[in-house]
Amino acid sequence: PSLLNVYFLLAFSKLAPPARPCRELESQGVGEREASTAGGCSNCQLRRAGGAAPPDKMASETGKYRTAISKSKDPSGLLISVIRTLSTSNDVQDREAEKGRLEEAYEKCDHDLDELIVQHYTELTTAIRTYQSITERITSSRNKIKQVKENLLSCKMLLHCKRDELRKLWIEGIEHKHVLNLLDEIESIKQVPQKLERCMTSKHYLQATDMLVSAVDSLEGQLMQVEGLSDLRLELHSKKMNMHMVLIDELHRHLYIKSTSRVGNKNRDKNRTGLPGKDISPAPLIDINFVSNSRKFMDNSQYGGSGSVAVKEINLQDIKEDPECDPEENSILFMGILIKALAKLKKIPETVKATKERFNQELEQIVKRSTTQIADHAYQRGEIVSQENQPRLLLELLELLFEKFYAVAAAHKIVLGYLHQMVVSPSGLNVSEIKLYDMAEVWTRIQNVLQVLLTEYLDVKNTRTASEPSSQLSYASSGSDFAAFFAKKRPQRPKIPLFKFESSSHAISMSAYLREQRRELYSKSGELQGGADDNLIEGGGTKFVCKPGARNITVIFHPLLRFIQEIEGAMWSGSGKQCPLREFLTMYIKNFFLNQVHLDVNKEIEAATKVADPLKLLASADTMKVLGVQRPLLQSTVVVEKSMQDLVNLMHDLSAYSDQFLNMVCVKLQEYKDTCTLAYRSIVQSEEKLIISASWAKDEDISRLLTSLPNWTNMAQPKQMRPKREDEEDLTRAANAKESEVLTGNLGDKLIPQNEILRDVSDLKALANLHESLEWLATRLKGFFYSLPTVQTFPQGQDTHVNMDIPPVSEQIVETLNDLAKSFQEMADRCLLALHLEVRVHCFHYLIPLAKQGNYAIVANAESMDYDPLVVRLNKDISAIEEAMSGSLQQHKFQYIFEGLGHLISCILINGAQYFKRISESGIKKMCRNIFVLQQNLTNITMSREADLDFARQYYEMLYNNPDELLNLVVDQGVKYTELEYINALSLLHRSQTGVGDQTTQNMRVQRLKEIICEQAAIKQATKDKKITTV
Repeated sequence: PSLLNVYFLLAFSKLAPPARPCRELESQGVGEREASTAGGCSNCQLRRAGGAAPPDKMASETGKYRTAISKSKDPSGLLISVIRTLSTSNDVQDREAEKGRLEEAYEKCDHDLDELIVQHYTELTTAIRTYQSITERITSSRNKIKQVKENLLSCKMLLHCKRDELRKLWIEGIEHKHVLNLLDEIESIKQVPQKLERCMTSKHYLQATDMLVSAVDSLEGQLMQVEGLSDLRLELHSKKMNMHMVLIDELHRHLYIKSTSRVGNKNRDKNRTGLPGKDISPAPLIDINFVSNSRKFMDNSQYGGSGSVAVKEINLQDIKEDPECDPEENSILFMGILIKALAKLKKIPETVKATKERFNQELEQIVKRSTTQIADHAYQRGEIVSQENQPRLLLELLELLFEKFYAVAAAHKIVLGYLHQMVVSPSGLNVSEIKLYDMAEVWTRIQNVLQVLLTEYLDVKNTRTASEPSSQLSYASSGSDFAAFFAKKRPQRPKIPLFKFESSSHAISMSAYLREQRRELYSKSGELQGGADDNLIEGGGTKFVCKPGARNITVIFHPLLRFIQEIEGAMWSGSGKQCPLREFLTMYIKNFFLNQVHLDVNKEIEAATKVADPLKLLASADTMKVLGVQRPLLQSTVVVEKSMQDLVNLMHDLSAYSDQFLNMVCVKLQEYKDTCTLAYRSIVQSEEKLIISASWAKDEDISRLLTSLPNWTNMAQPKQMRPKREDEEDLTRAANAKESEVLTGNLGDKLIPQNEILRDVSDLKALANLHESLEWLATRLKGFFYSLPTVQTFPQGQDTHVNMDIPPVSEQIVETLNDLAKSFQEMADRCLLALHLEVRVHCFHYLIPLAKQGNYAIVANAESMDYDPLVVRLNKDISAIEEAMSGSLQQHKFQYIFEGLGHLISCILINGAQYFKRISESGIKKMCRNIFVLQQNLTNITMSREADLDFARQYYEMLYNNPDELLNLVVDQGVKYTELEYINALSLLHRSQTGVGDQTTQNMRVQRLKEIICEQAAIKQATKDKKITTV
């Protein structure tokens, strides 16, 4: 029966809807209590009034019950609703109908329940058994809890009886526990020195600091009254007072040694590559991201003040020390650990103070270590610094220092970031208590050290320049004989040592071992140890990689300027301020270097020009070989060109001061131009008057005429390179005739005194040397000017070969330089024209007196067989000039001087016939012999037959005839000479021969001569016209 009741309850719980208020009021949101208060809905009110509900409403109520049964899960609500319906209904029929519906629903429920029981019998049985076991466990637990409560009440009563005794025992337990803690702490503190020593040895400084600070606080706190710990207290307190010095030293080692060790080891690793048995693994360093790109850390934020954070991505509070790892494996974290340990020691002010005080000392040690490293690398390359002056090593030293200083600045930026975090942190110091340094101060200290280094290497105090000779010119000599250039030299055997011990295995191993030991010493301690380096240059207690001198600035200027620009761009970007290093560099160059260069150049040029005879002091053969010239140059010109080239090199090396060097070039060239002008005048000027050749060369009309002739224009081109022309000989003959006519017309028939010619061949040689030197200098100047950049030199889109390293040069300087080059070329041309004319003036000097003062009306004797003394002297002069010019002038210029000389001599001799008083056959024969010896000499010089002298010889041979035969000869052979020359020949024959008639007869012959010449001219013109018509 109980089981059936359970089944019935379960079934009824599924069918019966929950109690709920009237649906009409429920849809309006009114609860059960409110509905009863309000009197219910309209149907309920109707039922209370005794009226039955309408049938349709009854049907709808039946549907509502079924819906409620299907939707509701709570049977109590449905039962209450049925009871309310039955109790409020006044009609028996309604109640019966309701009852019938309920019975029908119960029967259907019983039927459904039986079917479900049959279907789920096994599951139902299992559920009932499980429910029974759970019920039993709950009952058992309730009994046990009841028993526990009874026991607790009993214990409470017992404890209440012994409360005082328990309180006493509790207090004693607390006291004993505190004593044990103190004993444990004392035991732990007694082990602090040993642990501290181990931590300091392994460089776990943060752990050591925590341990030491905690121990000292305990000893000075709750263990203060323990007398047995007084010695330990003093010991640990002393260690705490000195520990910050160790941390500061370690911090500086990472700031200045560890941070730069990778930079210092790059070249060493390269040199050691391939050496067996060498461990070249680098030491733990700063992260390469902070120093590989040395410009990366140079941003504006680092100069915003002392509060700039350099390591924003690393929080100092998050840095922990791993006892299992090497603390120096990461230098950035290690420096953070050091700063954190110093902060716990409350020694940040001392740290900042020590860092500021040791700036210069540490940076100077970097300079010393770098100097030794460069010397070691040079020694490994086989270079001996103490014996060779190599400014390149200074450049290597500065580049190494720049990289190291970048790394030091990066490390300082990291430390400043940590210090800033400690200063502004809530647990750190107050920012007003200490003023941190900033990156601007770091770079200022670096610049100060570099300034001291540059002061020593650039010899600003001028300690070495006064004692050492200038080595500006590498190939300038004091002068030597020009013949040394052509002298046959004995071949020199190279002096090669048979053997030397320095390359033996023992020497190499010992040298490498000693240097390796020294390198390891200073890489660990940061100090230079192992004695003086034998591969460095001693100088006043300081060691140098090269000799100090002002010229060292040329090698380091551009790298130093880039370093300065990077500093200024980071410190004062866009403000236009200059850093102290730039001010020092500018002051040094303007106030010292430029003056030193000016003095050196003046000294070199004056040594070559301020001599007794500068035009006769030639450069040495070695110098000419170096310059690649074939003819000797003046020593002064070589010195001036070398000085100019030196200034040009300085202009490239110090491009920011190109205008100053160019102005210096202009001044020196102008001074040398004046020197050359004075030297030229000293040769060609006699008694404050120019000699004839110099005055003709200076005359614009004569010089313009001579430079317009083909032989001048052809001089620039070798004969083999000139295009062949059919009428070349005619053009040459016409040019020679034009030149001879002009010179003869200018001179007239006056005699030339000896002081109007250059009798000393050395003067002519000096002019030749001056010409070659000035022309070479002008060519070098033009080549230099071509490479000068100007504002108008390179328009956009045009490719040029102009050097862009030099800033654009002003047009005024370029114009001045071009004018100077043009002046040198004009002076060189004037010297060549003077030589060309001087040889011809010599011919006038000797040959005009031959006709005017010579006696050729001689009889046949031994005297008549000798050459005329004037001709002999002329030949000697020509030979001497040829010997001097062949070694002093280039071949085409040499040919220019002597080509056409035969035509001029021929003209002088033919024209001189009018000055002979009389001439005999012996005189004619002597004259022909004179012409022959002159022709032979000129042929040996020009290496071509001088046909013009044949023309002169035929003219005098024509005088063997009498006047009438001469006229017939003209008719038979044609007109070869001019009318005046024929008239002079007739006049000479008339004066020389007897029985040829009086003056009237002579006039008739002259008239007949003119008619013959006119007839010959007419015939020649007709023949020419006929040829043209035929063509």
